[in-house]
Amino acid sequence: MPIGVCVRPVAAVLACLLGAAGAATAQDSVEQFYKGKQILVIVGSSAGGGYDAYARLLARAMGAAIPGNPSIVVQNMSGAGSNRAAGFIYSVAPKDGTAIGAIFPGAVLQPLLSDQPVPHDPSKLVYLGSANSDVYVCYVRSDAPVKTFKDLFTQELIVGASNPGATTYDLPLLLNSVLGTKFRIVTGYPGSREITLALERGEVQGACGLGWTGIETMHPEWFAKDTVRALVQLSNTGHNDLNKRNIPRAGEFARSDDDRKVIELVFSQGVFGRPYVLPPGVPPDRIAALRQAFVTALNDGGLRAEAAKMQLDVDPMAGGDLQTLISSIYATSPHLIERAKQALSAKPSAARPPTNNPQR
Repeated sequence: MPIGVCVRPVAAVLACLLGAAGAATAQDSVEQFYKGKQILVIVGSSAGGGYDAYARLLARAMGAAIPGNPSIVVQNMSGAGSNRAAGFIYSVAPKDGTAIGAIFPGAVLQPLLSDQPVPHDPSKLVYLGSANSDVYVCYVRSDAPVKTFKDLFTQELIVGASNPGATTYDLPLLLNSVLGTKFRIVTGYPGSREITLALERGEVQGACGLGWTGIETMHPEWFAKDTVRALVQLSNTGHNDLNKRNIPRAGEFARSDDDRKVIELVFSQGVFGRPYVLPPGVPPDRIAALRQAFVTALNDGGLRAEAAKMQLDVDPMAGGDLQTLISSIYATSPHLIERAKQALSAKPSAARPPTNNPQR
């Protein structure tokens, strides 16, 4: 009996010591690998945009949080809604933890909700985390006939959009298909800058699928002068400021449980507004180290202060949480996925008009 009492604590202590030694060994292994190395961050958009700004901000802080303190270099690889960059990370980039992709959330959801082939499988990517979440919003000019979201069930609203795969196209199309709204979608604008110019000039009456934080920062005069108003939130949870202003969320108008689930599925991309990924096959100890460094860097006081000066909203989501979310999204029932596909496959309402084009 006395021997048994002594053996159990000793065994527990030994197990604890062995576990600590294993963790230390893994840490040493990661440090040895990254010492003197360079990590390449591939951004799936052109230089100067929001995704590029976030990636460069992260690159300046993340290296110091990784064992071995590797240098981090950012490279832009725009094209195909960041599917080009995602495909490079998935198939071409080294699988040793020296290549990270900064891709659009659409590149994560599009392969699930579209029959268009892409060169990667988002369900097999390794997720480091997301730099922030986003709340997409529909905006309307104050002089437009549509004054409330409910008006859209009986009155048409002309909105500017990019092309399929962009939130400015997909989200109003989803609302038309699932809720029965009457957005007239004018396509062909290269990006949010051109869409907002068209909105200011009266070429279109509104826009959907633009992020609230970015638009509020870029165009504070819209809301101060009430020339443009937020009409509805395209988000499952909404933004605190907009919730306080009683701006409705589109999901509240779902006519059935399935309609609500389809809307939530498509809107889920706002939860991971700026995802960062690794290729499949990266060693687990390096994944763990990079995930920890990602969160540590984005919570660093210096980075937060720099982000505030750049008017960038930082709200990190941990890699493990994002991996779980993506797995649950890809486990969505086939009939809901098919309904979402059908909702996003309709033809555009109108092409972009040839005159009064905004400056590019």
